[in-house]
Amino acid sequence: MQVLKFGGTSVGSTQAIEQVCSIVAAYKRKGNMAIVVSAMSGITDKLIQCGQLAGQGQEQYKTLLQEIEAKHLDTIRGLFPITVQSGLLSQVKKQLNQLESLCDGIFQVEELSKRSLDKIMSFGELLSSWLVAEKLKHSGLSATWKDSRELIATDAQFGHALVDFEITDHQITSYFQHQQSEYVVLPGFISATIDKETTTLGRGGSDYTAAIVAAAMDANVLEIWTDVSGMMTADPRLVPQAIAIPRISYEEAMELSHFGAKVIYPPTIQPVMNRRIPIWIKNTFAPDDYGTLIQDNGEKTFPVTGISGIQKIALLTLEGSGMVGIPGFSKRLFDALLREKVNVILITQSSSEHSITVGIHESDMLKAKAVVDSEFAQEIHDKRIEPLIVEKDLCIVAVVGDNMKNHHGMSGKFFGALGRNAINVRAIAQGSTEKNISAVINKSDVRKALNVMHEAFFESEAKQLNVFVAGTGNVGGKLLEQLQLQQQYLLDELGLQVRIIAISNSRKMRFSESGLNLQQWKEELATGDNMDLAQFAQKVQAMNLRNSVFVDNTASDEVAGLYATFLQHGISVVTCNKIACSADYANYKGLKDLARKFNASFLFETNVGAGLPVINTLNDMVRSGDKIQTIQAVLSGSLNFIFNHFVNGANFREVVKAAQDEGYTEPDPRIDLSGKDVMRKILILARESGAVLEMEDIKNNSFLPDACLNAKDVPAFYEQLDVHAPHFQQLLQAAADKGERLKFVAQYNNGLASVGLQSIGPAHPLYHLEGKDNIVLFTTNRYSAQPLIVKGAGAGADVTASGIFADIIRTVR
Repeated sequence: MQVLKFGGTSVGSTQAIEQVCSIVAAYKRKGNMAIVVSAMSGITDKLIQCGQLAGQGQEQYKTLLQEIEAKHLDTIRGLFPITVQSGLLSQVKKQLNQLESLCDGIFQVEELSKRSLDKIMSFGELLSSWLVAEKLKHSGLSATWKDSRELIATDAQFGHALVDFEITDHQITSYFQHQQSEYVVLPGFISATIDKETTTLGRGGSDYTAAIVAAAMDANVLEIWTDVSGMMTADPRLVPQAIAIPRISYEEAMELSHFGAKVIYPPTIQPVMNRRIPIWIKNTFAPDDYGTLIQDNGEKTFPVTGISGIQKIALLTLEGSGMVGIPGFSKRLFDALLREKVNVILITQSSSEHSITVGIHESDMLKAKAVVDSEFAQEIHDKRIEPLIVEKDLCIVAVVGDNMKNHHGMSGKFFGALGRNAINVRAIAQGSTEKNISAVINKSDVRKALNVMHEAFFESEAKQLNVFVAGTGNVGGKLLEQLQLQQQYLLDELGLQVRIIAISNSRKMRFSESGLNLQQWKEELATGDNMDLAQFAQKVQAMNLRNSVFVDNTASDEVAGLYATFLQHGISVVTCNKIACSADYANYKGLKDLARKFNASFLFETNVGAGLPVINTLNDMVRSGDKIQTIQAVLSGSLNFIFNHFVNGANFREVVKAAQDEGYTEPDPRIDLSGKDVMRKILILARESGAVLEMEDIKNNSFLPDACLNAKDVPAFYEQLDVHAPHFQQLLQAAADKGERLKFVAQYNNGLASVGLQSIGPAHPLYHLEGKDNIVLFTTNRYSAQPLIVKGAGAGADVTASGIFADIIRTVR
């Protein structure tokens, strides 16, 4: 015997019912075929609303009844020839008249009992299954309709009745032994007591109906036809990259369905599992797709089979020193919850016996709080235990897989993935069979958590990186260009999918959760919202995407002020903006500490030397135990360019103006010539080497006369350069007389730092530094005889962008 069950969407329209009939007709039958049918999609909800509104004395239930009638009558008109519609329409109206009379009675007494609600809900399946049976008959097939209430016997627990399998199995086998029709259509979900009172098997109970019939008849297979192609590795509405699971064990399917996988109703599996009957989940609208086969375990591609979650969870914690060593607290807790019919989903207890924590549905938390506090009223009064602690707005996420017990590190991988993305775990549970690891987290993190876990367990080939960019000037523009050119390479060679989720400048900001098109980022940004820094930061946090990185290409102190907020939310920060790391030491250290605490990266290689690996080289030496003795460096490409061109016969004013015209200096060259930028850089290097220094601790031996520095504007500054031309010529001549060259040098030596113009001889590595290059000399305990030298282009949008690019990749590698 074959048993096929079709869900609500599978019979939700004329076209869907025709598709169902086509599937059934195409089957090669092996004996009788039982076809179990759900109510048309949306009808059960409308029926429940009808009952509730009638019970509240609200006449709006009549409008819903009209909608239900119109849905079914329109379906008949679309399914059947006009010549046979009259009789069919009459039959449906007769059923709907009974429904209306029932609701009218409830409206009159303004009381809706569970028994009446079960009766009301039964009409959805009764009508849809009857329509399918009639369609099969009119298609020339030997089909009959059978009321499931005459086959499935239950107790009188209305709303969620328990099946009496002894009576039910006898009634089913007796019926099918004498059944001549090839196709028997049954309404799912509904059943009846011994006294013929209508009961229901719980939402999703049509699956259960099919399983009960399949088990009773020892069917070859139970097929569940729905609107998806099988069970998925995760909910595709939350995890777009979820994939279908071809094969899964009964135990795994039960775990996943318990933890929120809605493809199959949890009780469905037990009856057929006891008989080892396979369950095949198929897609009505893509019948050629393989779907998911549930049977005894087979080979698995991954140690984890699926990831799921339960939303709207509350945690109850009973704790107190009076619980330690005293037996019976757990029993009393669970007995109290049982009295109020509170279902416990998750349990965890501290080994010290100081506390017990359970997870329940949020809808039950108030009655759970009341009954538990009442149960332990004396202990609470005596202060031996605390009143029950209730936490809401939580959810459970779980990974499920039979093969997890055969692989080391599954728990570490699970919690590590959550931790790296700043997802706080409130409670954990793992079964002794090692088929399930569960964690309770904030409900706001559920989408992120599921994606993080899916990436960790199923997407080893590609890791997603979500980037938010502030600043689209020279450096920012080059960065976006480089990212666009390297996107495919990163995916193919590094298994890294880099998505630019947001771009902003001082005027506009543009977000796209699926990622912006970098080939036309300027056009996309132009259509964005007006820039609001606070709103930008709030949206980055609210999107709560995994592996998030904020990139600051600006020189804004306001943008730098956001770093702490981002790091606290587990969002990595990559910046070429020197303000944060050269501000007060407490701010610098605070950001570093936040990065460690919340498992985020705080990377700023381009603060010193643009794209040169200066900070990373320094970090590697310090981390490996080396001690920095001195740092000597030329850290300003602008100043190096100026003094390389300030040679005999040159006018200092003209050299500075040429550097400004070439874009090597800031619009106000005094920013470069004052040495303040170099002070920031040596301060950052000193701090990274372990020194506790402030900006005012650095000595600035300025070569500029005060009149130049204090000029009222840039034209006045250039005038002062002309006035003080002899001063600059004297500096140049003094160096030339010794056969040396002028270099603006930053130095750090055992806790002391300084910057200033120096005369450098030919034997020194700084002497031969040309163009706008930078150079850094590290003398350490290991590099004492000869310093370690980092040298190269230290300025320019391209190399700075490449340094930022490298830091972005470093956040996940």
